[in-house]
Amino acid sequence: MANHQGTGSFITGRMVTETEIIEDAVLAWDGERITIAGAADGANLPAGPGSSTLPPGALILPGLVDLHCHGGGGGDFTSGNEDQTRAAVDFLHRRGTTTTLASTCTVPLSDLVQAFTLLARLAEEGLIAGIHSEGPFLSPQRCGAHDQSYLRTPDQGDVDRLIEAAGGHLLSMTYAPELEGSELLVYELVTHGVIPSIGHTNATAEQTAAALDLIIEELDSTGFDGFQGRPTATHLFNAMPSVHHRSPGPVPLLLERARTGELAVELIADNVHLHPDTVRMAFLMAGPENVCLVSDSTAGAGRTSGNFRLGRTEIHIDDGAAVLSDTGALAGGNGTLIDVVRCAVDAGVELVDAVRSASCVPAGVLGLSDEVGSLRPGLRADALVVSEELEVLGVLRAGVWLAAPTTN
Repeated sequence: MANHQGTGSFITGRMVTETEIIEDAVLAWDGERITIAGAADGANLPAGPGSSTLPPGALILPGLVDLHCHGGGGGDFTSGNEDQTRAAVDFLHRRGTTTTLASTCTVPLSDLVQAFTLLARLAEEGLIAGIHSEGPFLSPQRCGAHDQSYLRTPDQGDVDRLIEAAGGHLLSMTYAPELEGSELLVYELVTHGVIPSIGHTNATAEQTAAALDLIIEELDSTGFDGFQGRPTATHLFNAMPSVHHRSPGPVPLLLERARTGELAVELIADNVHLHPDTVRMAFLMAGPENVCLVSDSTAGAGRTSGNFRLGRTEIHIDDGAAVLSDTGALAGGNGTLIDVVRCAVDAGVELVDAVRSASCVPAGVLGLSDEVGSLRPGLRADALVVSEELEVLGVLRAGVWLAAPTTN
């Protein structure tokens, strides 16, 4: 490794990158930016405050990037409540999700406008990467925990109102492509720099293929390019038809097209939404470079029990799962992204692949590969220090320790 000059802080230990595990590595930063990331041998280490060696077995990971996250620590991103929303962001950052889209759920349009307005302000402050709108243009047959009474079919006026409220910070929207007006929706989203995400859908394989072709055509026409922004499939397998040998539905087609790099598929690999074997299969079929691990976390994330809100819906934490209080149906995740990475590794996914799918790949989906998602000089100094069991020991965001690890 070539010598590097610089001032600032550094830590040394085992480092997990998107391609390998470096046993003796150094991560150095000066201010908000990484200056050194790689093998410690030959590195000209800076002298600075906080320079230290991590405990044996500790791992340095890139800061995690979550594309689908409704809140945590008691706060719900759809609430429009500033204290709740800021508390949720702080909780997620301290749990290692240093970059997140704030996901909203299906509520009355006026509630969404209120939530978008607040979230846009937090995006301006750099606390979140932007907004992911899950709904309101979802299938009534596959709406899951979303309140069916607030679902809508795409309408020009509604779409314009949401885009305006987001102030340029709406980056992703989940929609059901079989709905009337979905072609108009795709055009409007892409025109305004919003990534369409297929999900909460009852579409056939044929409808899914036509929708994906349209999305890619529109993205290509506006300059989106491969890993610098591409469409996604919202929490693959969940809230879409199961695979049947005579009626395959969207899942096989989405996996096939993900394998070619045309889209990335989200997986909630938390041992609740998906069986570990399903997670391992999806990684094998799509390839880790085309999988985004997501938390789908709710306000109840980080809590072992209690009642919380998901938009206007009451949810309950029951035996480690977030469920609807009235029916017991799944209503999002109860962990953060590092918990999902741990479950994916336990399912048999290689550590490097799981970390890549929770950092580098989602950063690429958002077109932020030159800013976050990897440990490379010049990128924002976001890192996560974890134990061998992938328990959080410390979190660095923009060069500042939110939770500092114990060091030697």
